[in-house]
Amino acid sequence: MSNEIQRLAIKLSKAGERFVRSGHPWIFEKAITKLSKEGSAGDIAIIYGTKSNKVIGVGLYDPHSPIRIKLLHHNGGANINQEWIASKIAQAYNRRLPLLESDTNSYRLLFGENDGMPSLIVDIYADVAVIKLYSLIWQNHLQDIVDAVINHSKANTVVLRLSRNVQKLQQQYEDGQVLYGILKDPIVIFREHGVLFSAHVIKGHKTGYFLDHRENRRRVGELADGKSVLDIFSYAGGFSVHALAGGAKRVVSLDISKQALEMAKHNVSLNKLSAHHEVMPIDAFEGMQKLQEEKQVFDIVIVDPPSFAKSAADVTAAINSYKRLTKMAIPLVANGGILLSASCSSRVDKDMFYDLVMEELDKSNRFYKVLDRTYHDIDHPISFAEGAYLKSIYIKLD
Repeated sequence: MSNEIQRLAIKLSKAGERFVRSGHPWIFEKAITKLSKEGSAGDIAIIYGTKSNKVIGVGLYDPHSPIRIKLLHHNGGANINQEWIASKIAQAYNRRLPLLESDTNSYRLLFGENDGMPSLIVDIYADVAVIKLYSLIWQNHLQDIVDAVINHSKANTVVLRLSRNVQKLQQQYEDGQVLYGILKDPIVIFREHGVLFSAHVIKGHKTGYFLDHRENRRRVGELADGKSVLDIFSYAGGFSVHALAGGAKRVVSLDISKQALEMAKHNVSLNKLSAHHEVMPIDAFEGMQKLQEEKQVFDIVIVDPPSFAKSAADVTAAINSYKRLTKMAIPLVANGGILLSASCSSRVDKDMFYDLVMEELDKSNRFYKVLDRTYHDIDHPISFAEGAYLKSIYIKLD
């Protein structure tokens, strides 16, 4: 992957310069008005003010993305070297310390732009660190990143995951390659607030598991004692396992993927909680219809679908899908029960999402009380508007 790093002098349009001065991490191709020479992925982009001619920011150049420059430093210059990387990762680690004081050894150490290192994710599962690259811009700094990650996480093994785009653009590394140590088993067992889970760090989605709902899962565990729980879009059973660990009398994990439900069953069995667990391998809408026809109701219903809006063109369809899900979930909630509805679509913002949930609640003619609205856990900090994606709402229904 590595090549000689060039330094590029860049000037921007008024709108582009405003982005830099406001602390935004993205500069789009159309905002560049002057470029000293054609750049390669990972070249240092030095941005000069149009009027002042002083350095106003430093980033990494990405010719393969419409976000042509990922900003690393605002308001002056910076030397992007081993020391800079170590300092950024140290700051990120220190932000996560309160979480690590709980009975948890799985966390997101680096959350891309939100931790000042765009297109770079690092997740820790027990003693295995998984680095995921969404851009080639970090190609020349990979060893420095690995060293700093090991230093803070004390990981014994580092695995590299690559986005499809990065896989296509280079041949030096493979998705799932072990960069440090020995991976004894691709399925890594880790703890989340005292509950055991597994992540397939080579073939699992993203880096192997979804860590962002951790606090909501813990909360469902606290609410579940003696309750019946329906976990729709259960995937690997995150909510289901916490509910069972919290004393739920019955938990149904519903997901279209039989493979995901096998993972859910495995995670339940890790905690020796299989007695009250059922699985439904079925499409969410079909499964909810079936449960309604059977007149089944649950004390807690969780609706946590995958992102419905990958692009701006998908937003209208996404809103309609969220409305339909909410409409179908409401009759499945017992009197006095709780509906937890969540969205991970960044293009459907929190106000839009909460409004559509309320609209369906009003149509249902049931009495309800909003108990809480929640966002990202501590290891998913948000530093710019587009970085926010997760929102959840707890509603008590009578």
